[in-house]
Amino acid sequence: MNELLDILLSASLWAAAIRIASPLIFATMGELICERAGVLNLGIEGIMVIGAFTGWVAVYMGAPLWWGVAAAMMAGMAFGLIHAVLTVPFGLSQHVVGLGVTMLATSSSYFAYRLLLPEVTSPPKITPFQPLPIPGLSSLPLVGEALFSQTALTYAAFLTALIIALVLYRTPLGLAVRAAGENPAAVEAQGLSVTALRMGAVIFGSGLMAVGGSFLTLSAFSSFFFEMINGRGWICIALVVFGAWKPGKAVLGAILFAAFDALQVRLQQTGFGAIVPYQVFLMLPFILSILALILMSRRAEVPAALMQPFNKGER
Repeated sequence: MNELLDILLSASLWAAAIRIASPLIFATMGELICERAGVLNLGIEGIMVIGAFTGWVAVYMGAPLWWGVAAAMMAGMAFGLIHAVLTVPFGLSQHVVGLGVTMLATSSSYFAYRLLLPEVTSPPKITPFQPLPIPGLSSLPLVGEALFSQTALTYAAFLTALIIALVLYRTPLGLAVRAAGENPAAVEAQGLSVTALRMGAVIFGSGLMAVGGSFLTLSAFSSFFFEMINGRGWICIALVVFGAWKPGKAVLGAILFAAFDALQVRLQQTGFGAIVPYQVFLMLPFILSILALILMSRRAEVPAALMQPFNKGER
């Protein structure tokens, strides 16, 4: 028990949790924007893969790191455009289109990788974002290492969540996006285009998902390899529900899941690891997250028009 308490109170655990949460925050914010506008984007898993690949290959070919992030975002927005066109004006099934986008983006990434590096057996590495300690704050006990000794892309993740929260709840644009997911007929009555709002939300949200994927190659692993997203996209969809479609709660959910993930790695290295099969530790963050999701989502209010196609002039 003392060993577990020491782990929970260690700065390294929470530093790892913040780092693991960062790509989830980007992608969760992207999914949240889509769903707030009334569109479920199941293409998130594949869009994160294409973002991870595009960001990595751009830097591998000589582009600066931030250009790699921008390239990843553009790739995500391109696949978001495909999703938006098929689901918003054409009204096709959001489930089917989303899964199709995931398969298309994932397959395109793997094909392009093999085309670019046909003879490579181990993924080439790049120089990723380096930790950027904030003077004065990084030396604080516990929180200094956890919060203020991260990479610039981690700081950008939390700043992005803050900006999205402010836009959604403090600006006319945010009100219009939320109304598109709650009462699109009222949006049309105000002379606004539901189609434009939903398509814009899906395209921009998909860009954020891709940035989340690029975090893994540009700030965490420094290379691209198959299966690196490993279900993170599906976790982000659950985090949106966990956060009741609110940015602040969704960020807390991402940190909670990341803390469980960081904890299971450390538990394997303790006395628990000698008596408990490692598969149990791998399951731990998902089991705990499911339990938390059940408890939190019971009071969540789903956007009223989520997954409901809207045609101009209909009531």
